[in-house]
Amino acid sequence: MSETRVGISGWRYRPWRGEFYPASLPQRLELNFASRCVNSIEINGSFYSLQRPDSYAQWYSATPPDFIFSVKGSRFITHMKRLKNVEQAQANFWASGVLRLEEKLGPILWQLPPNLQFDGDTLERFFDSLPCSTADAARIGRHHSDFMKNRCWLTTHKNRTLRYAIEIRHESFMTDAFVKLLRRHNVALVIADTAKKWPYMEDMTADFVYARLHGDKELYVSGYDEKALSRWASRFKQWRSGSEPGNAIRHAPRAPSLSGRDLYVYFDNDVKVHAPFNAQDLASRLGICPAADACSVTEDYKRRA
Repeated sequence: MSETRVGISGWRYRPWRGEFYPASLPQRLELNFASRCVNSIEINGSFYSLQRPDSYAQWYSATPPDFIFSVKGSRFITHMKRLKNVEQAQANFWASGVLRLEEKLGPILWQLPPNLQFDGDTLERFFDSLPCSTADAARIGRHHSDFMKNRCWLTTHKNRTLRYAIEIRHESFMTDAFVKLLRRHNVALVIADTAKKWPYMEDMTADFVYARLHGDKELYVSGYDEKALSRWASRFKQWRSGSEPGNAIRHAPRAPSLSGRDLYVYFDNDVKVHAPFNAQDLASRLGICPAADACSVTEDYKRRA
């Protein structure tokens, strides 16, 4: 049975206090609160800098047993190294504590910079270098830099398969060759709604779907109205079922139908506090009910939207 995860990208935003988070809620309890409103969250801090094992352990403890985190890969690998000669950087990333998430570790997201063009050979080498499992990741992590000696975690209590998604931001990727490359490696092409700022593709390239909704009219700012959420729900249901919408925007032949695909959707329209409410609304349309003690989409938010 396909797994459906709908959540938010990050959880610590000052404007959310008093709007999504109760004004009296201690900041240290924000993840605890948010993880009972949605069933998955993207960890963004890992993109900007190496996090610490203690942080991952705290995030694990603060969330419900069936919760899932997606983790954003290091921008040092994607933006600075530009996917080349990344052995040491990868070792540091895997040693930084990601494995402390254990069964709550979902897909790893690699977001490419807007000025990085498609290079099949570079991508092939990068995908080949990625660990297939948490045991492989721990093995790679043992080659971390000296500065990480007292701040690394190289233990995994169960060997689990790792999944990867990639978000592109240059039009040169809109090719059949890129889609075929992703399919060979079972890497999900991120369906990224970016208010038409960056390329948009809906090619199915893996056994799961990964989508990031950044705002359909104004990047990171605009909310999704009833019509937009209904449209997205319809498309996600088709992808989740293993098929595709008839009008899918593809740049390669249709992927073979599957019996189902796991689904991961994250809202990144955080500036005006739309993300958590849009996520809850979409989740309900996809048949996900929040826990009994969780918050829900409020009538006040619907009036403001």
